[in-house]
Amino acid sequence: MTAENTRIARTFKLSRRTTPYIFAFYMASIMAFLMCLVITAAEFGLGADYLANVLSAYRVAMPAAFVCVLIVRPIVAKLVAWTVHAAP
Repeated sequence: MTAENTRIARTFKLSRRTTPYIFAFYMASIMAFLMCLVITAAEFGLGADYLANVLSAYRVAMPAAFVCVLIVRPIVAKLVAWTVHAAP
């Protein structure tokens, strides 16, 4: 990677304050898509309209998953802190 590419890559990064929201966005995007794949296959099978059905379900699931991850993330962080020893 050249110095110019490195400089350009750094200019497009978001601030650290957005970390919880970016984490929630990526987590929700991936999990909602995977769950849509599985649930659509279980409900309707792997027919000709499978991918269209998955994408239709994803349009509803992704925003809902994003809000849920934002709400649940602090609770999960506390549960993990109660369950796992802190680093020495």
